[in-house]
Amino acid sequence: MRSNKSWIALLRGVNVGGGNKVPMAELRKLCEGLGWCDVRSYIASGNLIFNAKDAAGDLSNRLRTAMAEQMGVDVPILILPAATVAKALEDCPFNPEQGSACHIFFLWHTPILDWDAYRALRVPGEDLQLDGRRAWLHTPGGFGRSRLAERLPKVITGTEMTGRNLNTLRKLVELSA
Repeated sequence: MRSNKSWIALLRGVNVGGGNKVPMAELRKLCEGLGWCDVRSYIASGNLIFNAKDAAGDLSNRLRTAMAEQMGVDVPILILPAATVAKALEDCPFNPEQGSACHIFFLWHTPILDWDAYRALRVPGEDLQLDGRRAWLHTPGGFGRSRLAERLPKVITGTEMTGRNLNTLRKLVELSA
């Protein structure tokens, strides 16, 4: 019998820009109904921490289906072991003190990088590093002002992705402990 494992769920495009409204209390209750334990949310942009016995793919499929059926919201969901998120933070190639200027993107599949698009959009000081199904984006001038950040899906192609800044990911890992 499997023991409970600590998981972090990253829901893409939830409560951003007025679309895909998901009340966090309702989402936590839905997850508890799936049999997950110690369900917590962090900020209202689709971050969950919980314990469960299932495999990541099963968890993601179950949550996406339940949200679509019960809440009318169908968004991509990536569920990772908390240790995987902690490792991505540890492996960050940029200054860890710049928590809001650095984002980690978790990718569903191995990406294709369009180097021409990267060179055209990057400004001095910005950087993008890829490692397997993880990408680190450093935007010291601000994520919201970065053309590279805005057009990242044109630079990293062939996969869906969702990202969070270092501060948010640190808090998620802390809450999972």
